[in-house]
Amino acid sequence: MQILIINGPNLNLLGRREPGIYGTRSFDAYFPELQETFPDIQLEYFQSNHEGELLDKLHEVGFTYHGIVLNAGAFTHTSLALADAIAAIATPVVEVHLSNVAAREEFRQHSYISRVCVGTITGFKLDSYRLALHYFEGLRPKRVGFKV
Repeated sequence: MQILIINGPNLNLLGRREPGIYGTRSFDAYFPELQETFPDIQLEYFQSNHEGELLDKLHEVGFTYHGIVLNAGAFTHTSLALADAIAAIATPVVEVHLSNVAAREEFRQHSYISRVCVGTITGFKLDSYRLALHYFEGLRPKRVGFKV
């Protein structure tokens, strides 16, 4: 099973950016833990601060990967282009956010991408990614062996 985690703008600053909201750990430090927790999933990671690069990556993997975990950052609240790209691809996308966006500023409470994602996970800091991967893990076909 091949899953891509995509992080959008400013998420390269995790661990240093507003630690009271986003925590003190970088995603680069957390990613090996995810790989260890999910050894049967081929995990890849991509981050960009540029909307067009995020669109290109969705187009690139959106018909071949088993799943995408997307933290679109501020583009969540502004990008119809990301919503259109997610709607256009076949790969299921889970939207994640580290903070509880429903408890934050009003403009952060609207997501353009939620309606085209299979689900949304918010408020669990970096564990939001782990929870999204558990969803995809549950979709993996189970091999059942029995004797007749």
